[in-house]
Amino acid sequence: MALVMLPGLTTLIEDISEEKKLPPNVVEAALREALLKGYERYRRTLYLGISEDPFDEEYFSNFDVGLDLEEEGFRVLASKIIVEEVESEDHQIALEEVQQVAEDAQLGDTVVLDVTPEKDEFGRMAAASTKQVLAQKLRDQQRRMIQEEFADLEDPVLTARVIRFERQSVIMAVSSGLGRPEVEAELPRRDQLPNDNYRANATFKVFLKEVSEVARRGPQMFVSRSNAGLVVYLFENEVPEIQEGSVRIVAVAREANPPSRAVGPRTKVAVDSVEREVDPVGACIGARGSRIQQVVNELRGEKIDVIRWSADPGQYLANSLSPARVEMVRLVDPEGQHAHVLVPPDQLSLAIGREGQNVRLAARLTGWKIDIKNSAEYDQGTEDEKVAELIVLRQEDERQQAEAEARLEAEQATRAEEDARLRELYPIEEDFQEETISESESTFEAR
Repeated sequence: MALVMLPGLTTLIEDISEEKKLPPNVVEAALREALLKGYERYRRTLYLGISEDPFDEEYFSNFDVGLDLEEEGFRVLASKIIVEEVESEDHQIALEEVQQVAEDAQLGDTVVLDVTPEKDEFGRMAAASTKQVLAQKLRDQQRRMIQEEFADLEDPVLTARVIRFERQSVIMAVSSGLGRPEVEAELPRRDQLPNDNYRANATFKVFLKEVSEVARRGPQMFVSRSNAGLVVYLFENEVPEIQEGSVRIVAVAREANPPSRAVGPRTKVAVDSVEREVDPVGACIGARGSRIQQVVNELRGEKIDVIRWSADPGQYLANSLSPARVEMVRLVDPEGQHAHVLVPPDQLSLAIGREGQNVRLAARLTGWKIDIKNSAEYDQGTEDEKVAELIVLRQEDERQQAEAEARLEAEQATRAEEDARLRELYPIEEDFQEETISESESTFEAR
């Protein structure tokens, strides 16, 4: 059969490889798939208006496309099984016909034949349909390679370079390692830091959030500057004690994009030490604040509070409200994790923080509901009565939630029993096949 010419084929593969940052062999594989789809479409159009399409999804599974880079063209190839009597010309070939060329051919062997149509309309249709399919195949290959390349990274933090801006997002170039080509990643508006200056070619540390498929845009990497994981990574790289395991980060609460411009980004980090002689807070801060200053500089001046974790909830809550001085912590509802924190009048605004940021971060860090109270005006009797009412409401909510879950479980159990009863009365094909397989396995084991 004649070779279907594709002028400029070699140049096309090289250009796509360069543009999409894909190896040439990957581009060739995608091109072969796209041309094969063009052949399938051509075959199906032959039946339009004449009869029903006779091809199922697996019909063309034995077909392939061979590229000829020297002559710049392609051929359609089909793998056919040698049989006595041919039932499907696309999948089988008669033994007698093969033996005219190869006398040693035997039944059951497979031969590969050139089945490229000679008609001109096939070449035009294949070229026209290839563009759309090729674009999709290349997106699939890009996504697969990006996922494979970045999925197994030990460090989810990468160095990124600003390329351009799209709407409110920053498009950055990232690489998974030395010698690897850069890949574009998107930094959405919600993941940016207000103090960052995203000028062209500026570099930043970013946290790899996900690799996903975006409609009409193909595979896309999403990175973040506001993720708490970035703070953890920066401390791990600046504090040798964390790398060695003598100091550990227990919890992080971060507000990188506060609800108001009057409030700056802020993070609270709870740390603990495995060895008694090691001060975890001092290790993270460093001599004259040298270690924490490196982290602050990378986060463009973000305020960071490093506090000591404690197994005692009262002490942990008091530490979490740093830099405020706490007089007393009352665990008014330990089961519901609700506490009253008493502070002197002059510490009240500091404990709450500007627009409530300090107490909000402390609550996220500890997982407790924190009420800041003025110690000079605190009436324990009155507050206990209020808390008692809240406990009753909480317990009632928990009871209703438990009843709802129990009802749901009972309904699911009833539905499962009904499904099982109906399967016994009216067995479906899958059940019959599973039963037959089980019986066959039992017979085999008995033998």
